[in-house]
Amino acid sequence: MNLTKKAQQTFETLFGKVDIAQVPLAKTDPEFFSNYANFAFDDVLQHSDLNLQERLLIILASLVAIPALGEYQTILGAALKNNVSPVMIKEVVYQATPYVGMGKVIDFINATNEAFVANNIALPLQPQATTNRQNRKDKGLATQRALFGEAIDKGNAAAPADVKHIREFLSANCFGDYYTRTGLDLKFRELLTFVYILSMGGADAQVRAHVAGNLRIGNDRARLVSVVTALVPYIGYPRSLNALGAIDELAPYS
Repeated sequence: MNLTKKAQQTFETLFGKVDIAQVPLAKTDPEFFSNYANFAFDDVLQHSDLNLQERLLIILASLVAIPALGEYQTILGAALKNNVSPVMIKEVVYQATPYVGMGKVIDFINATNEAFVANNIALPLQPQATTNRQNRKDKGLATQRALFGEAIDKGNAAAPADVKHIREFLSANCFGDYYTRTGLDLKFRELLTFVYILSMGGADAQVRAHVAGNLRIGNDRARLVSVVTALVPYIGYPRSLNALGAIDELAPYS
């Protein structure tokens, strides 16, 4: 096993000063571990300018969407060790729900709660909701308009009568119940949505839509490329290249 100096430093920042040679994967698969650690903890960091908190939250979001529970628990430990806010972590998991579904998310909520209890973080956390059953649809629709402009109203008006309730679900549930919460700002929440969708794969039209939403809210090409770069070790090249294709289409390099 042969780690670069940068990879070793990053590993220690994330997980503490441990004898890396005694890490279980390093013992059983030293060549694989070296390739992974040198790539994820050195090469990738040279081309992604996210700060540590952003990077950890984005990786957690991606791991929920894949889904990859084991690695999520590992990175969750690193996030807590590096003082990432429990509220922010929980919001990352909650917001994944309308994109990846409760069937995936519930396992990550349970794992997060177990880690919080082990770290003496009291549950439940402070409430972050800002809407109620009466205003969630209107506030969600306002959030959609902030991200996507007049295309939202045009799409709602053009929707067939038998699916208009789905459009209403999007406003009230996806955007009204989740995007309007505190704990994370709107700009970062839209970045997370880009992460969920590109990490799942198979939703290329939605990836393009949320590239557009990110650009509109102020997450520029450089930031989106940094996000994809940070995720390559976790999602692989096909999904990364698909996301970069959407970025190139809507925000060409100049």
